[in-house]
Amino acid sequence: MFQIRIHGRGGQGVVSGAEMLSVAAFLEGRYAQAFPSFGSERMGAPVMAFCRIDDKEIRLREPVLEPDALIVQDQTLLHQVDLFNGLPARGYILLNSTKSIDELGLGGFARGVQQYRMCTLPATELALKHVGRPVPNAALLGGFAAITGVITLASVLAAIRQKFPAAVAEKNVAAATEAFELAVKTKETIDA
Repeated sequence: MFQIRIHGRGGQGVVSGAEMLSVAAFLEGRYAQAFPSFGSERMGAPVMAFCRIDDKEIRLREPVLEPDALIVQDQTLLHQVDLFNGLPARGYILLNSTKSIDELGLGGFARGVQQYRMCTLPATELALKHVGRPVPNAALLGGFAAITGVITLASVLAAIRQKFPAAVAEKNVAAATEAFELAVKTKETIDA
């Protein structure tokens, strides 16, 4: 089973991102589960969502405490929440930021004992460019497909098209596709 924990803030599409990720896995003939975890239900409040993907039925119903991958939609959470809690050595971290891992002060996590496979993507900027709104979830799903290989870009794009009306979907597809292409360029360095 591959488990993903998504961190962000209310209004950034964290829950929708987890749902689209599970739909993408389902479209590939796999089992998937997605659900949110809310604190206060307001815009800007920290929010988590979880997704599990497996080739057999998933019976777990609790939050993901030991994720294989983290998707962080808001870099300001790095200093407010213990994001890396439960992430094993060589776990994946996809972070929405225009800064590099070293500029964020996280280089030690990538090169240290844990050797996390970390990637930053300017997902908010991609969303603004293609969608016109600062909602980074679709772009981050494209990046997730590139760095993990757990799901394909084609499945992510199909899930996006199922989630949104046609005009909005195609804008999100463009953001996810560009993010995938950017993440492919960094994949070799994070897998080394």
